[in-house]
Amino acid sequence: MLYLVEHFYSIQGEGRYTGTPSLFFRFGGCNMKCEGFACEEIASDGTKVIGCDTVYAVNREHFLQNWTEINSANELLKILNNYNLPHKVDIVLTGGEPLIYANEPVFIEFLEALHANGHKITFETNGSLFVDFLKYPIYKEFIFALSIKLSNSKELFSKRVRGDVINSITTNAKEAFFKFSIDSKSITPELQNEISEITKFAPNTLVYCMPLGATKKEVEENSEPLIEFCKEKGYCFSDRLHIRVWNQNKGV
Repeated sequence: MLYLVEHFYSIQGEGRYTGTPSLFFRFGGCNMKCEGFACEEIASDGTKVIGCDTVYAVNREHFLQNWTEINSANELLKILNNYNLPHKVDIVLTGGEPLIYANEPVFIEFLEALHANGHKITFETNGSLFVDFLKYPIYKEFIFALSIKLSNSKELFSKRVRGDVINSITTNAKEAFFKFSIDSKSITPELQNEISEITKFAPNTLVYCMPLGATKKEVEENSEPLIEFCKEKGYCFSDRLHIRVWNQNKGV
Protein backbone atom coordinates (compact mmCIF):
# COMPACT_ATOMS: atom_id res chain seq x y z
CA MET A 1 0.00 0.00 0.00
CA LEU A 2 1.17 3.51 -0.88
CA TYR A 3 0.09 7.01 0.03
CA LEU A 4 -0.16 9.64 -2.70
CA VAL A 5 -0.26 13.27 -1.58
CA GLU A 6 -0.64 15.04 -4.92
CA HIS A 7 0.03 14.82 -8.64
CA PHE A 8 0.46 17.62 -11.15
CA TYR A 9 1.82 18.39 -14.60
CA SER A 10 4.37 21.19 -14.65
CA ILE A 11 8.01 21.82 -15.43
CA GLN A 12 10.90 20.46 -13.44
CA GLY A 13 11.99 23.33 -11.21
CA GLU A 14 15.28 22.00 -9.86
CA GLY A 15 18.47 20.23 -10.79
CA ARG A 16 19.84 18.95 -14.06
CA TYR A 17 16.54 18.93 -15.94
CA THR A 18 15.17 22.32 -14.90
CA GLY A 19 12.51 23.48 -17.35
CA THR A 20 11.63 20.01 -18.63
CA PRO A 21 7.86 19.29 -18.84
CA SER A 22 7.21 16.65 -16.18
CA LEU A 23 4.37 14.84 -14.48
CA PHE A 24 4.94 14.73 -10.73
CA PHE A 25 3.72 12.09 -8.30
CA ARG A 26 4.31 13.17 -4.70
CA PHE A 27 4.16 10.30 -2.23
CA GLY A 28 3.49 10.59 1.48
CA GLY A 29 5.90 9.62 4.23
CA CYS A 30 9.58 10.13 4.94
CA ASN A 31 12.32 8.72 7.16
CA MET A 32 13.43 12.23 8.15
CA LYS A 33 11.87 15.39 9.58
CA CYS A 34 14.46 18.05 8.60
CA GLU A 35 13.15 20.53 11.17
CA GLY A 36 16.26 22.63 10.66
CA PHE A 37 14.81 23.93 7.40
CA ALA A 38 12.16 25.69 9.53
CA CYS A 39 9.43 25.75 6.88
CA GLU A 40 5.92 26.04 8.31
CA GLU A 41 2.65 24.43 7.28
CA ILE A 42 -0.64 24.82 9.15
CA ALA A 43 -2.56 21.57 9.60
CA SER A 44 -6.35 21.42 9.42
CA ASP A 45 -6.56 21.42 13.23
CA GLY A 46 -4.57 24.65 13.38
CA THR A 47 -1.29 23.04 14.43
CA LYS A 48 1.83 24.74 13.09
CA VAL A 49 4.09 21.99 11.74
CA ILE A 50 7.80 22.65 11.18
CA GLY A 51 9.97 20.82 8.67
CA CYS A 52 11.04 20.92 5.04
CA ASP A 53 9.16 22.80 2.31
CA THR A 54 7.00 19.72 1.68
CA VAL A 55 6.24 18.96 5.32
CA TYR A 56 2.63 18.24 4.30
CA ALA A 57 3.99 15.15 2.52
CA VAL A 58 6.21 14.15 5.45
CA ASN A 59 4.18 14.57 8.61
CA ARG A 60 1.75 11.65 8.79
CA GLU A 61 0.32 12.67 12.16
CA HIS A 62 -1.16 15.97 11.00
CA PHE A 63 -1.67 15.51 7.26
CA LEU A 64 -2.71 11.88 6.73
CA GLN A 65 -6.31 12.94 6.09
CA ASN A 66 -5.08 14.67 2.91
CA TRP A 67 -3.19 11.63 1.62
CA THR A 68 -4.80 9.15 -0.78
CA GLU A 69 -4.38 5.44 -0.12
CA ILE A 70 -3.18 3.56 -3.21
CA ASN A 71 -3.67 -0.19 -3.35
CA SER A 72 -2.90 -0.99 -6.99
CA ALA A 73 -0.62 0.20 -9.77
CA ASN A 74 -3.69 0.67 -11.96
CA GLU A 75 -4.86 3.51 -9.71
CA LEU A 76 -1.66 5.42 -10.43
CA LEU A 77 -1.71 4.55 -14.13
CA LYS A 78 -5.28 5.80 -14.36
CA ILE A 79 -4.14 9.15 -12.96
CA LEU A 80 -1.41 9.27 -15.59
CA ASN A 81 -3.80 8.42 -18.42
CA ASN A 82 -6.37 10.97 -17.30
CA TYR A 83 -3.91 13.76 -18.08
CA ASN A 84 -4.13 12.82 -21.77
CA LEU A 85 -0.68 14.24 -22.39
CA PRO A 86 0.45 14.61 -26.01
CA HIS A 87 3.75 12.78 -25.57
CA LYS A 88 5.77 10.56 -23.25
CA VAL A 89 6.63 13.21 -20.69
CA ASP A 90 9.18 12.78 -17.95
CA ILE A 91 7.84 11.31 -14.72
CA VAL A 92 9.18 12.64 -11.42
CA LEU A 93 8.61 10.59 -8.26
CA THR A 94 9.03 12.75 -5.20
CA GLY A 95 7.81 13.16 -1.65
CA GLY A 96 8.29 13.03 1.23
CA GLU A 97 10.64 10.22 0.39
CA PRO A 98 9.38 7.97 -2.44
CA LEU A 99 11.94 5.24 -1.75
CA ILE A 100 10.24 4.27 1.51
CA TYR A 101 8.08 2.28 -0.92
CA ALA A 102 11.02 0.84 -2.87
CA ASN A 103 10.13 -2.79 -2.07
CA GLU A 104 6.35 -2.48 -2.31
CA PRO A 105 4.87 -4.72 -5.06
CA VAL A 106 2.40 -2.00 -6.11
CA PHE A 107 5.26 0.48 -6.50
CA ILE A 108 7.42 -1.96 -8.50
CA GLU A 109 4.51 -2.75 -10.83
CA PHE A 110 3.93 0.97 -11.39
CA LEU A 111 7.59 1.56 -12.20
CA GLU A 112 7.73 -1.33 -14.63
CA ALA A 113 4.64 -0.06 -16.44
CA LEU A 114 6.04 3.46 -16.71
CA HIS A 115 9.32 2.18 -18.11
CA ALA A 116 7.55 -0.15 -20.56
CA ASN A 117 5.60 2.85 -21.86
CA GLY A 118 8.79 4.78 -22.61
CA HIS A 119 8.76 7.38 -19.85
CA LYS A 120 11.98 8.82 -18.45
CA ILE A 121 11.75 8.51 -14.68
CA THR A 122 13.52 10.57 -12.01
CA PHE A 123 13.52 9.87 -8.29
CA GLU A 124 13.92 12.84 -5.98
CA THR A 125 15.34 11.16 -2.90
CA ASN A 126 17.35 11.96 0.23
CA GLY A 127 19.67 9.09 -0.71
CA SER A 128 19.62 7.37 2.67
CA LEU A 129 17.48 4.32 1.87
CA PHE A 130 18.88 1.16 0.31
CA VAL A 131 17.69 0.24 -3.17
CA ASP A 132 17.97 -3.45 -4.08
CA PHE A 133 19.22 -3.19 -7.67
CA LEU A 134 19.86 -6.93 -7.78
CA LYS A 135 16.35 -7.99 -6.75
CA TYR A 136 14.67 -5.15 -8.66
CA PRO A 137 16.86 -4.40 -11.72
CA ILE A 138 14.18 -2.00 -12.99
CA TYR A 139 15.82 0.65 -10.77
CA LYS A 140 18.87 0.58 -13.03
CA GLU A 141 16.77 2.32 -15.70
CA PHE A 142 16.09 5.45 -13.65
CA ILE A 143 17.65 8.81 -12.79
CA PHE A 144 18.31 9.63 -9.14
CA ALA A 145 18.47 13.23 -7.90
CA LEU A 146 20.30 12.73 -4.62
CA SER A 147 19.21 15.47 -2.23
CA ILE A 148 21.51 14.39 0.58
CA LYS A 149 20.73 16.46 3.65
CA LEU A 150 23.36 18.76 5.12
CA SER A 151 23.76 19.73 8.79
CA ASN A 152 21.30 22.63 8.29
CA SER A 153 18.55 19.97 8.26
CA LYS A 154 19.39 19.15 11.91
CA GLU A 155 19.31 15.44 11.12
CA LEU A 156 22.07 13.24 12.55
CA PHE A 157 24.99 12.65 10.18
CA SER A 158 24.68 8.88 10.60
CA LYS A 159 21.07 9.04 9.45
CA ARG A 160 21.36 11.49 6.56
CA VAL A 161 24.68 10.33 5.06
CA ARG A 162 24.87 6.65 4.10
CA GLY A 163 28.02 6.15 2.07
CA ASP A 164 27.10 2.61 1.08
CA VAL A 165 23.72 3.76 -0.24
CA ILE A 166 25.18 6.74 -2.11
CA ASN A 167 27.82 4.56 -3.76
CA SER A 168 25.31 1.85 -4.67
CA ILE A 169 22.88 4.29 -6.28
CA THR A 170 25.50 6.21 -8.24
CA THR A 171 27.14 2.96 -9.38
CA ASN A 172 23.97 1.17 -10.47
CA ALA A 173 21.54 3.87 -11.62
CA LYS A 174 21.23 4.99 -15.23
CA GLU A 175 22.17 8.48 -14.04
CA ALA A 176 22.58 10.29 -10.73
CA PHE A 177 23.51 13.74 -9.49
CA PHE A 178 23.79 15.47 -6.12
CA LYS A 179 21.40 18.29 -5.24
CA PHE A 180 22.04 20.22 -2.01
CA SER A 181 19.67 22.72 -0.37
CA ILE A 182 21.70 25.60 1.06
CA ASP A 183 20.77 28.83 2.83
CA SER A 184 23.08 31.83 3.05
CA LYS A 185 23.74 31.23 6.77
CA SER A 186 25.20 27.82 5.94
CA ILE A 187 27.79 29.22 3.51
CA THR A 188 30.76 28.99 5.85
CA PRO A 189 34.30 27.59 5.48
CA GLU A 190 32.95 24.32 6.84
CA LEU A 191 30.37 23.92 4.06
CA GLN A 192 32.90 22.74 1.49
CA ASN A 193 34.20 20.14 3.94
CA GLU A 194 30.68 18.93 4.56
CA ILE A 195 29.90 18.55 0.86
CA SER A 196 33.24 16.81 0.29
CA GLU A 197 32.48 14.38 3.10
CA ILE A 198 29.35 13.35 1.22
CA THR A 199 30.54 13.42 -2.38
CA LYS A 200 33.63 11.33 -1.64
CA PHE A 201 31.37 8.28 -1.92
CA ALA A 202 30.68 9.18 -5.57
CA PRO A 203 33.52 11.51 -6.63
CA ASN A 204 32.61 11.66 -10.31
CA THR A 205 28.99 12.65 -9.72
CA LEU A 206 27.85 16.13 -10.72
CA VAL A 207 26.99 18.52 -7.86
CA TYR A 208 24.12 21.03 -7.95
CA CYS A 209 23.52 23.57 -5.16
CA MET A 210 20.12 25.20 -4.85
CA PRO A 211 18.87 27.99 -2.57
CA LEU A 212 16.84 26.88 0.41
CA GLY A 213 13.41 28.45 0.68
CA ALA A 214 9.68 27.77 0.56
CA THR A 215 8.86 31.23 -0.86
CA LYS A 216 10.14 33.39 -3.70
CA LYS A 217 11.53 35.89 -1.17
CA GLU A 218 13.53 33.23 0.67
CA VAL A 219 14.87 31.74 -2.56
CA GLU A 220 15.95 35.15 -3.83
CA GLU A 221 17.65 36.03 -0.54
CA ASN A 222 19.71 32.85 -0.62
CA SER A 223 20.50 32.81 -4.36
CA GLU A 224 23.25 35.40 -4.81
CA PRO A 225 25.49 34.19 -1.97
CA LEU A 226 25.04 30.63 -3.20
CA ILE A 227 25.91 31.57 -6.77
CA GLU A 228 29.18 33.05 -5.51
CA PHE A 229 29.87 29.84 -3.58
CA CYS A 230 29.22 27.75 -6.72
CA LYS A 231 31.52 29.98 -8.78
CA GLU A 232 34.27 29.59 -6.21
CA LYS A 233 33.98 25.81 -5.85
CA GLY A 234 33.03 24.90 -9.42
CA TYR A 235 29.58 23.52 -8.60
CA CYS A 236 26.44 23.96 -10.69
CA PHE A 237 23.86 26.42 -9.39
CA SER A 238 20.30 25.11 -9.53
CA ASP A 239 17.46 27.59 -9.37
CA ARG A 240 14.13 26.66 -7.80
CA LEU A 241 12.17 27.81 -10.80
CA HIS A 242 8.74 26.67 -9.62
CA ILE A 243 9.03 28.74 -6.45
CA ARG A 244 10.47 31.74 -8.25
CA VAL A 245 7.60 31.70 -10.78
CA TRP A 246 4.62 30.56 -8.68
CA ASN A 247 5.88 31.42 -5.17
CA GLN A 248 4.97 27.98 -3.86
CA ASN A 249 6.10 24.36 -3.88
CA LYS A 250 2.70 22.70 -3.81
CA GLY A 251 0.99 21.39 -6.93
CA VAL A 252 2.85 23.51 -9.52
